[in-house]
Amino acid sequence: MPAATRQREPSDAYDLLVIGGGINGTGIARDASGRGLSVLLAERGDLAGFTSSSSTKLIHGGLRYLEYYEFRLVREALAERERLLRQAPHVIWPLRFVLPHDEGLRPAWMLRLGLFLYDHLARLRTLPGSKSVDLRTSPYGTPLQKRLTKGFVYSDCWVEDSRLVVLNAMDARERGATVLTRTGVVSARREGDGWVATLRDERTGTERTVRAKAVVNAAGPWVSATLGGTLGINSRAAVRLIKGSHIVVKRLFPGDQAYILQQPDKRIIFAIPYERDFTLIGTTDVPYDGEPGPVSISPEETDYLCGCINRSFDTRITPADVVWSYSGVRPLYDDAAENASAVTRDYVLDVEDQGGKAAVLSVFGGKITTYRRLAEHAIEKLKPFFPGLKPAWTGEAVLPGGAMKDADFDSFLAKLQAEKPFLPAETARRLARAYGTKAREIVGTARSMADLGDMFDGGLTAAEVDYLRVEEWAVTAEDILWRRSKLGLRTSPESASRLTAYLDRKAEAA
Repeated sequence: MPAATRQREPSDAYDLLVIGGGINGTGIARDASGRGLSVLLAERGDLAGFTSSSSTKLIHGGLRYLEYYEFRLVREALAERERLLRQAPHVIWPLRFVLPHDEGLRPAWMLRLGLFLYDHLARLRTLPGSKSVDLRTSPYGTPLQKRLTKGFVYSDCWVEDSRLVVLNAMDARERGATVLTRTGVVSARREGDGWVATLRDERTGTERTVRAKAVVNAAGPWVSATLGGTLGINSRAAVRLIKGSHIVVKRLFPGDQAYILQQPDKRIIFAIPYERDFTLIGTTDVPYDGEPGPVSISPEETDYLCGCINRSFDTRITPADVVWSYSGVRPLYDDAAENASAVTRDYVLDVEDQGGKAAVLSVFGGKITTYRRLAEHAIEKLKPFFPGLKPAWTGEAVLPGGAMKDADFDSFLAKLQAEKPFLPAETARRLARAYGTKAREIVGTARSMADLGDMFDGGLTAAEVDYLRVEEWAVTAEDILWRRSKLGLRTSPESASRLTAYLDRKAEAA
């Protein structure tokens, strides 16, 4: 059934207006829809267009947060790590991390103690625990400099961050929510017992007015601007903007393990296998006081990340080795910490109302790992405004494409390959990873690659593009090549141009 027929027809009255299509906004829209509320989510750009597609792409407890005594946050994040691994086994999977002990930095006993706490703060643990490793004899030590002789290994998870956002939006839509991308909230005011908001289609300039009983401000880096400007509310809570940047280089080391590298400035940097042929390196933490729109890495950040790698690996890199970089602005709750790396990654939910009516809930801070709990807490805070709200439900509900027996991705992939033997192995794996069980909707009844229509670079086909247009709100080539996938790393300018032309033809025909 086409997405347009499953989504509520646009109305002028809703229970909840959610501003922002990042991980928190889509997570809250999903939770609220499943509890019986009518929901409108408005995102002025593409889903995950900013911060939520610019993470280090980890579902993790946050080992380094133990240094700042954030035990509750780490415990909650570790519990969510296990839960999300079951709910979305196609876009989330386990990863082993190698932590070399670097003389003169954190002592070995401190690392061992931290990992002991990390292992035992998780009430339920299905991932392997931590252990010591001799880097002189272990394959894990092969790419590292010989001065690094001792280390530790522990477990966390990888996530396709922008895809996780889309999956939450899809599930919200399945449960009745209206999701509008390229739609900005121009203004909103309290009127009677609710809100009246003006929405603008960013492509056509057309405006419309909607009503909502309550508003969720999940605008990410724009949360304060939305609160004080669009909604006209003064709040004591404040956001602190931190820019984080990453670089991608050709693969630096064999194996599926990642590395977490200590630095003399007490920061840590990850080096993670990425898209099979690359290594992802990040992140920086730089205070940011500019406009929270598109940002890019600075030469100083690039030099810093290259230097971090060159301190630990035998293979040296320079800025010339960077094949791609990305940056995002993180909207962290301002806890007055002096060091940007020490600013809490915990979240604060601020509710403002007018005599028990016309509430607005603003989201400050948070991390992708705890988005589901954040959404659950947000709806609980709004419960007084919605008598008869259904109970929490997202704890055990799988996300679209995640309904695999025993959450076993490898078994599902083998079955898909058996069903569609004409799919090249790499294409089958990519489709299974991106879409899970919904990959079958893309392939359909095809018996050859030719049946899937026009071919673009990286195994992208017209059938997949059409699915992304209809089901996943994709509009531009950038949406498809850099957020719904990372095929931009393998796409030539000529192929990207052909994709843009194809999308333009489809848009004109619509």
